[in-house]
Amino acid sequence: MEAVGKRSILGLLLGSSLAGTCWAQFGGDLQAQILYGYQTEDVNQLADLRQTLSTEVHDDAGDLALHYHLAHADLRYAEIVAVKKPGAAEDALADCVHNTKAIIDKDPSSVEALVLESQCLAELAAHRKVEGVLLRTQAADRLAAAYKLAPTNPRVLLLRAENDLEHAKEGSPASMRGFAELQQAAARFEESSATSIDAPGWGHADAYLALGRQYAHRGDILAARNWIEKALIAAPDYRAAQRELAALVHR
Repeated sequence: MEAVGKRSILGLLLGSSLAGTCWAQFGGDLQAQILYGYQTEDVNQLADLRQTLSTEVHDDAGDLALHYHLAHADLRYAEIVAVKKPGAAEDALADCVHNTKAIIDKDPSSVEALVLESQCLAELAAHRKVEGVLLRTQAADRLAAAYKLAPTNPRVLLLRAENDLEHAKEGSPASMRGFAELQQAAARFEESSATSIDAPGWGHADAYLALGRQYAHRGDILAARNWIEKALIAAPDYRAAQRELAALVHR
């Protein structure tokens, strides 16, 4: 089967669930490249992937899977350059929203697209202060829709947990809820394969690292080390996890 044929089939699958063997065969390599670029903080690799995927989306605008991969690459690029190149990060996040919207417009029940768009909208709000309230409201709406459709999806739980922990006061009920949600997300990721054929393969290392940081913040260094080491088992080249593990030595 030619590559175009694979993408066409994958686009149809994505319209209902972002699932299927074609996702693993065609999408897996792209996922791995995007994640590796993000985890190793390789800005050039992510920029090249965005350029390549942008060209493919331009040539085949109806391929929803390509839109998803491009949106994911947009997000990861933005997260890496946010501090040094805030303008580039803002543009990438806006592109992410544009690409997820292309999916959601055709399939409002695409949980994975809703999750990804929610994260991009929330991060975009930090760059666009004037629109911040509206963007955060839209992000919350997308995440609520995703949670209603798939309350045990680990990426949904991870984003809910991060949102609660980011905005909650330490020791508050919201903070405790966020910590519990993060534990639940990590448990759900442990039950699923990072190379599963029926779901996007990102979030495992992110959840383990986030939980490790929370344990460290709470003074449980042993649990923190355990979860950060799990993040590095899932992604051995994850620089953020490497730095966090090294920092534990000095605590």
